[in-house]
Amino acid sequence: MENLAPKVASRVMRELAELTNEKSAVDGVSVFLPSESNLCDIHAKMVGPQGTPFEGGISHLRLALSRDFPHEAPKGYFLTKIFHPNVSPTGEICVNTLKKDWSPELGLKHVLTVIKCLLIDPNPESAFNEDAGKLLLEDYAQFAQTARIWTDVYAEAAERPAESAASADGVPGSSMPGDGKPKPSDASSKSKKKSLKRL
Repeated sequence: MENLAPKVASRVMRELAELTNEKSAVDGVSVFLPSESNLCDIHAKMVGPQGTPFEGGISHLRLALSRDFPHEAPKGYFLTKIFHPNVSPTGEICVNTLKKDWSPELGLKHVLTVIKCLLIDPNPESAFNEDAGKLLLEDYAQFAQTARIWTDVYAEAAERPAESAASADGVPGSSMPGDGKPKPSDASSKSKKKSLKRL
């Protein structure tokens, strides 16, 4: 556990309060501390943006602050496995905001917003996952299919909107019963894992 200076700790607490306030939080992102005594270990759950291969999944992230924060950028990690050119196989996130473009004036909200934007618009030119970056450049459809399968297999299932859940009964292929709770199919799950192995 890193020790933050009192002034920096106060700043982090203010930023966390902002991120947990419904009016000022990043849309689709919930932030929490696994241990309230450790402000350097910040976790978040991010809903996959609509219109992306990550839609419908919730990914678990971690921001690690060093004792030199905010002069040193936090390190970002996906704890949920994700097929993305800017996320290494070990989960480390590669984005300029956390590297050369970092400024002490930037805050945690900005970092989480940038990571969310990265899900919408990946950057294959600075790939941490070369396979994902190459596939994105050469065959987007195959990239999207692979990323979608990884999302289905590894990410938490996001709750469906009320209007969609209400009409789920009787819809062929729906995995949502009338109570709006996900009801995964064993056969479907096994099929996705087999597809993932082939990819």
